[in-house]
Amino acid sequence: MKKWNTKMIVEAGIMIALAYLLSRIKLYEAPQGGAVTAGSMIPILLFAMRWGVRPGMVTGAVFGILKLILGGWFFSPAQAILEYPIAFGLLGLAGISSISKEVDSPKDYFNIVLSVLLAIGGRFICHLLAGVIFFSEYAGNQNPWIYSLIYQSSYLVPEFIISSIILSLIWKPLSKIEK
Repeated sequence: MKKWNTKMIVEAGIMIALAYLLSRIKLYEAPQGGAVTAGSMIPILLFAMRWGVRPGMVTGAVFGILKLILGGWFFSPAQAILEYPIAFGLLGLAGISSISKEVDSPKDYFNIVLSVLLAIGGRFICHLLAGVIFFSEYAGNQNPWIYSLIYQSSYLVPEFIISSIILSLIWKPLSKIEK
């Protein structure tokens, strides 16, 4: 388990602030919440890739709580917990993959994309469950699982693509920054 130090805490705070600022730049906003942003998950994903799963999950959960406090949609405490601290905390799963600082081989790029997929996939599952459990009335006559799957995909798939491309481009220079 990594011990939190001053540099890690400061970096976490900066990444949370940057993620929040980027979340305010919306390229597309879904009608009942969720948006394609200017890469708002990238700072949290990058932090997790640098420091590991646990610090990444804590940082993601703090980011989720901040989003909830500063204007999140919620209708019940259980839904708020699932869609904010848990969903955004799972972005810390990006720290599970070991990626070299060189990023020269296709395997390294694959690991970056896999890390992003795992992290955003965790968030996707939380929102999918919340859609089925708490918002199934929006599905009308459609199967709530299918409705939630399509709805969550409408903004999280583009976020995955944006995050994967940008992280693949910036990982090599940013990974050389000392911890």
